[in-house]
Amino acid sequence: MTGYDALLVDLDGTVYRGPEAIEGAVESLEAVRRTATVSYVTNNASRGPDEVADQLRSLGLTVVPEDVVTSAQAGAAVVAGHCEPGDPVLVVGTEALAEEIRLVGLTPVRSDEDAPVAVVQGHSPDTGWRILAEAGLALNRGVHWVACNVDPTLPNERGLMPGNGSMVAALRTASGREPEVAGKPAAPLLRQAVDRAGAGHPLVIGDRLDTDIAGGHAIDADTLLVLTGVSTAADLLPAAPGHRPTFLGADLTVLDGDLAPTHVATGDTAGWSVDRDGDALVLSADGDDTRDDAAAALRALCRVAWESDGHPGVRAADDRAARMISALGLPTG
Repeated sequence: MTGYDALLVDLDGTVYRGPEAIEGAVESLEAVRRTATVSYVTNNASRGPDEVADQLRSLGLTVVPEDVVTSAQAGAAVVAGHCEPGDPVLVVGTEALAEEIRLVGLTPVRSDEDAPVAVVQGHSPDTGWRILAEAGLALNRGVHWVACNVDPTLPNERGLMPGNGSMVAALRTASGREPEVAGKPAAPLLRQAVDRAGAGHPLVIGDRLDTDIAGGHAIDADTLLVLTGVSTAADLLPAAPGHRPTFLGADLTVLDGDLAPTHVATGDTAGWSVDRDGDALVLSADGDDTRDDAAAALRALCRVAWESDGHPGVRAADDRAARMISALGLPTG
């Protein structure tokens, strides 16, 4: 961790799935707190920082509300930049999002009849047709639209469920409009977290290439992808440059030691080698190294895959490599 003064850590799929902490996450984050600021940065706008901090404390983490930065806070700040004090803003989301609108000096409303000058939209499990219809009326009048995030899915212990981006898509279809985005991968949320932490060299950590890692690129920060949430090994190989992580680990326990071995370009690939054969990557296991480190194998594959554009399939040069390819869920070809 040498050189990083703050960790900007995603929550869903990184620290926990649903109500349960991911194995090793709590212990690793508590250890890191001794040498760096740890901020929890979530695209989920459904809860306020107090509620998020309460959940994290229940898992065993040492957290105060000021350590939590939500896309609801970022969304409210972005909306405020387009409004005058006291202006009505139509809220599509929870009361936590409405409270953030109040805290920036604006008036949350739930109907287009209140003449809102903007719409702000964040995740709520109770979002239904009626509030989407009110927002659609406002958007079709031409008011400014801010989405707290556009994540299409939300991971929990049962799997992937519709996220705020799926509801944003409904209004995009109904209005023909595009929102201004406050959460990851857009920069406002992470910049707010950097400013609050007073960070000069932050590390952005998460489980999604299209939000966490792309968001890190948006603020020119190094990134760590963990394979405990949405993005998979199959997503990594064809990842565009702006979605490629600096570091790659199985989970947050990689923070327990030297982070350098998890660097994708220069880190540990012990036990594995990769050659390109036409459009395919050929993975070989080192017969003298019996470790089955999936992250090391994946780092070796990424190095060769990212040397050129394309979506390479993977072939195995031996039985152990075949088992690893299957375990990683990679396409063969």
